[in-house]
Formats: sequence, C-alpha cells, structure tokens
Amino acid sequence: MNDRNTVNNKNNRQNKKDDKKRFPLYMQKKLVVLCLIVLLAFVGLGVRLVLIQYENGEQYKKMILSQQDYKSSTIVYRRGSILDANGTTLAASQKVYNLVIDSKVIMSNPKYLDPTVAALVRCFDFDPITIKTYIQEHKNSSYYVPLKRMTYDEISEFQNIQADTKNNPYVQGVWFEEEYKRYYPYGSLACDAIGFTTSDGVGMYGLEQYYNETLTGINGREYGYLNDDSNVERTTIEPTNGHTIVSTLDVTIQGIVEKCLKEFNAEHENEYRKGAGSENIACIVMNPNNGEIYAMASLGDFDLNNPYDLSGYYTEAQLDAMDTDAYYEALNNLWSNFCITSTYEPGSTAKPFTIASALEVGAIRGNEYYECKGSLVVADYTINCNNKYGHGSLSVSQSLEQSCNVALMHMGRSLGKEDFLRFQDSFGFGYRTNVDLAGEAKTSSLVYNSETMNVVELATSSFGQGYNVTMVQMASAFASLINGGYYYEPHMVSKILTDDGALVQEIDPRVLRQTISTTTSDEMREYLNAVVDSGTGAAAKPYGYSIGGKTGTAEMAGRDKENYVVSFIGYAPADNPQVLVYVVIDRPNTEEQAHAYYASGVFKNIMQEILPYMNIYMTEELTQDQIVELAQRGLYPYVNELENIITDETTQDDSTGENP
Repeated sequence: MNDRNTVNNKNNRQNKKDDKKRFPLYMQKKLVVLCLIVLLAFVGLGVRLVLIQYENGEQYKKMILSQQDYKSSTIVYRRGSILDANGTTLAASQKVYNLVIDSKVIMSNPKYLDPTVAALVRCFDFDPITIKTYIQEHKNSSYYVPLKRMTYDEISEFQNIQADTKNNPYVQGVWFEEEYKRYYPYGSLACDAIGFTTSDGVGMYGLEQYYNETLTGINGREYGYLNDDSNVERTTIEPTNGHTIVSTLDVTIQGIVEKCLKEFNAEHENEYRKGAGSENIACIVMNPNNGEIYAMASLGDFDLNNPYDLSGYYTEAQLDAMDTDAYYEALNNLWSNFCITSTYEPGSTAKPFTIASALEVGAIRGNEYYECKGSLVVADYTINCNNKYGHGSLSVSQSLEQSCNVALMHMGRSLGKEDFLRFQDSFGFGYRTNVDLAGEAKTSSLVYNSETMNVVELATSSFGQGYNVTMVQMASAFASLINGGYYYEPHMVSKILTDDGALVQEIDPRVLRQTISTTTSDEMREYLNAVVDSGTGAAAKPYGYSIGGKTGTAEMAGRDKENYVVSFIGYAPADNPQVLVYVVIDRPNTEEQAHAYYASGVFKNIMQEILPYMNIYMTEELTQDQIVELAQRGLYPYVNELENIITDETTQDDSTGENP
C-alpha cells in the first residue's frame, strides 16, 4: 500500500511541474489582474448606468427628444369670448406667437449659425451683429424670446423658409410659442361694463372679472417620451377652452348712449368753466320686465386694448410728475364704473317711491290735496320746497308732476318711519343689487335705520335727500314701480356657451320679490306719465312717443354749495313699458346746475334713437317742424313725406312773396 501511495505522489508532483511549464506563474498573475480590471469596468459601467437612469435619465431623454423635435410643451387654452345680445363679438382671444431662439441648437453645428441669422434678419429686421453676438455668447441657452405676440402673417415668411428644408436645411434652432392675446373689436365701447384682462389673462373689472372663472380654460400639454423599445413617442392632452358668455348688452344701443353722453359733454365743455361738460355723466338702459341691461356707460372711457394709456386725460408733464401711487390712482378712477360704484343722493327721482309706499299701505288714498306755501317747519327746522313761492293746493298726482317737496313731506309723515324704512328695504336701497359686474358699491352705511331716522330725516328722505344710492339700485327699484311691482335682479349675461357654441347654462331672469301690488304699480304709471305730459318732465318727451318718468335734482351733501346731481329716469311706451333709461349728470358745467332739464335732454336724445331701433312704434303724429328736425339729425326715414313738407313750405313762402 505504501509503495502505491508513493508512486501516486510522484505522479502528482510531475503533473504540477508539467502544468507550470505549460502556464507559467507570471501569466497566471496577469490573467488575474486582467480579470479584475474587466470586472471593475463592468461594475463601474453598471453603476454609471444606474446613476444616469435615476439622476439624469430625464435630462438625456429630453436631449434625445429635443434633437428629434419632440419637446414637452404647454398648449395654452383660449379664453372665452364675450358677445352682445345679438351675437356680436365684444371680446375675443386672438392667437399670437412668441419668437423663441434656441442658441444651443444653433451652435451645435457650425453650419447653422449664418443661415439662421440671415433668415431672422430678413424676416424680423434684426440687427445682424446684435443677434449673432447674442447667440454666440449664450450658446448654452435654449430659450430666448426677442419678439412677442406676433400675428400669423408676421411669422409666416419665416415658417415658409423653415419648411423649405431642401433649400434651407441649416435654418435651425428657431420655433414659435403660441399664446392668446385679448382683443376688443370696438375699442372703448362699453369699457366700463366689459372690463379687460391683465397680461397674464386675468379679468379686471366688469364682466371680465366677474366671470373670470367661466371665461378661463385649462391648459393642455404635449409630451414627448421614450417607450420601452427606446422609440420616441408623443402624447397630447388637449386644452379646455374657456366658455363664451352672451351678454344682454346691445352694441347699437350702447353706441347711441355713448354718442349722446359725449355730445352733451362737448356742448357744455367750456360753458361755465374750462374743462369737461360735467364731473361725470352716466346712463343705464334696462328692460324693466326682466332686469336685462342693454347699455351702461359713463364719462371717461378708455381703450380696452390699451387700458393703461392715460395720455387722453393727462399731459406728458403731468404723467411724468406722477409717482406709482398717483399713476394707479388715476387708472383706478378711469376704470371705475360710475353706474355701480359711485353713490349720490337721488333727489326727486325718489319721490315716486314715497308715494307708492304710502298708497300700498293705505297711508294715502290718492285723492288727497296738500297746501304748499314754499316751506314746511319740521321739529323747529324750516325745510324749503323747490318752489320758494309755493305751489298752492296740489293733488297727489300734481304733487309728483310739480315735484313738490312740501307735499312729499306730508305724505312721508303719513307713511311713518317704520313703513318708510320697510319699503326702502324692499326697494333694495342700502343693499347691493348683485348685478353680475365686479365692483358694486355697498351702501348700507349710507341710508337711515330705525335708530338714526328721526322726524327731520324722514321729512328730507321723503323727497330723496339725506341718503345715498347707486344708479343700478335706482334703475332696478324704479323698474318695479312700473312693471306690476316685481323686483328683478339686474343682470348682464343671458347665456353661457362652450367655445363651439353648445349651451352650458341659460340664465333666466330672477324675480326676487314684489315691492308693490299691481294696482299700485298701475296707479304709479299714471302719475309718472302725467309728469311728462304736464309736469317737470316735458323736456324729456321724444317726438312721436308717449312716455313716463321723473326728474331729479339733488344738492350734494358734504361738498361745496351749489353743486348738484341732476337726473331723469323714464320709460316707453307709457302704457306698456318696454325700455327704461336712467341718465345722471354729476355737476353739469353750467352756471346754474340745479336744472333737471339737462338730464331730460340727454334722455330725450337717447330715446329718440333707440325706440325706432327697438321697433317700438310712434303713437303720436309728428309736426312738420319735428319731422324737419329729425331729418336734419338723420332720424327720419320717410323721404317722400319730407319732400312733400319741404314743397308745401316752399309754396307757402312763394305765395307770400318771401324767400324760403
């Protein structure tokens, strides 16, 4: 056994010696080192790939996507349009383009720079040295926007050059970013009611602000990505455009109103003192049977396409002298809507509310007479009438026709404080109307309550002094006096549509309450018709139409004496009101301001034009003088009849030997 083991050991030693001869020791060492190097290289590569994947994978994907023109980008939504009642566009969003220069792409190939710069210079009139220097000095920049909000026509030439890859293969690194620009086709028309948007597309003032969420859409997104096979794919989430709102405004009526306001302003611009024709003049046109507002305007319009421009109201020196606070204060004054933000004492336009309230509760029957001697003593205070000599004996109707303060104070006393305040609440004085416009003033602190109203305050309030209102409050409340007693919430939007015209919501008129009975409303229309037929409102009567309404003159409390707000509120036709117009003039530029016929005249001019437009037909024959006057203003369409009148006048003049 030992001999066999000895032989085996010898054989093993011999085999090892033979192996060493075939694979020397130093080769074994080299093999080990080589294996270690390879192993470490694989480990390092694996670690690097993991780091790239988790730390920089998105960057590399974006690089690949960018090279293949598959960028991840925002697709902007289009803000909803604003239409008038007839579908005319008042505000819309127009697609515009921002020029984006990707210097990194341009500098990635020496062949790109000069052709791209040449195309930019040709199409956009860049200075070649300036644009080339910028690209070279910002070679790692991928986003530079030298031009913004260009139209499609302005970029189309460059796009055609880019598209012609056969002749222009090296025009690279330029693309166009899409966005929308708000556009107002009618400029300043209805600026107070419409409002505008900021550069970020946020609504400011008017309908733009009140309906901002409705008009605002949701951006879409376009994503480029690598799938599992490392192929580039793209997915798009389309934007959701904003809804369109259909307003109750009528472009034609709005235009008539603004024209008449400007005519008054121009006529009285320098009549008494240099400057505007008034501190402000404003008008609301409303449907008294449903609260729809057809027009709303005040003095001081501005271009909705350039709302920050004050050059029309201030000299360059004045603008230079303004600090930031003064500049924005001036803008806010220009942008504010007098019809819903400014308050004033209503004056005699409030007298119909006192009479209606007293009739409704039976405090008066309508057959009473009142003696006016020019003033009335109330709690040791002498309160004057508008006629210091007195009106004598007046019926209820005559008291309103002649706008007698003394008679109204007697009616207010009969009504009593509690009922007077209760009806003021019902008519909405002291409360917001919730008209769908941004910025409506709250007036709760500007009216009396049971604690602050005493006999003197009741007396002055009965004829419209001592408390404040807004125009939209007065128009809404007055509508209830003449429409059967129904108080409608005033509103400026009738429908909401999708961007392709499908109906989202129909906004029906809202009756909030009944302020007076139908019987009382019928009686009030008779009184108000008489104001125009035989009272202080005669100057407001348009030719050929029977109307009703009330004048108003209020001395401004808390300001210099002899400053007045004058107004007229009225409706047509007299027997079936279809349209209500309210005109207010704040401090007319005249030596004697306290004359409501200034407002009555503006009212008449507005009514004379909008009634035919609304297909409300004349109910009274025109005189020849009236026909000629209307024809001179372009408001009489019947040419043949006009020619006959002129012929008759000529014949008459010839028969007397006088020159026509």
